[in-house]
Amino acid sequence: MEENLMTFKGSIVAFFTALGAFLGWQGIMVVVWIACMAIDYISGTIAAAKAGEWSSAVAREGIAHKAGMIFVAIGAGLADLTMQLVLEHIPLDMTWPVLILPVVLAWYILTELGSVLENAKKMGAPVPEKLVKLLKVGADLAADKLDEDE
Repeated sequence: MEENLMTFKGSIVAFFTALGAFLGWQGIMVVVWIACMAIDYISGTIAAAKAGEWSSAVAREGIAHKAGMIFVAIGAGLADLTMQLVLEHIPLDMTWPVLILPVVLAWYILTELGSVLENAKKMGAPVPEKLVKLLKVGADLAADKLDEDE
């Protein structure tokens, strides 16, 4: 049993290390985002259970929502990759600054952290209102950047 746990832990570490090596700083953002999604899901589950409102249907909805976010992030990464490949092979005398994926990830990270704060409040933790506002401002800035690029 302990050997299986060590193998599992090693596999997880190897996956995230490979992701970070492959994507560089964007890989770190992906890891942070995945951690934020996990923390949000766990804190939401605890908050709902505390309030006596936990529901498997709502939990499935949350998982589906997060799966959709993963598909959006994959699409953003593929869009950046496509633009880089096109500009490497067609002489248009311009570069692509790898823009879409980092902005999408920043927006998702900040919104997940905002959700974690909401869950913490529901669990009874004191949450500084300025922190909530700061995360909202950051998420709004990232969303505005995405809207500019459309």
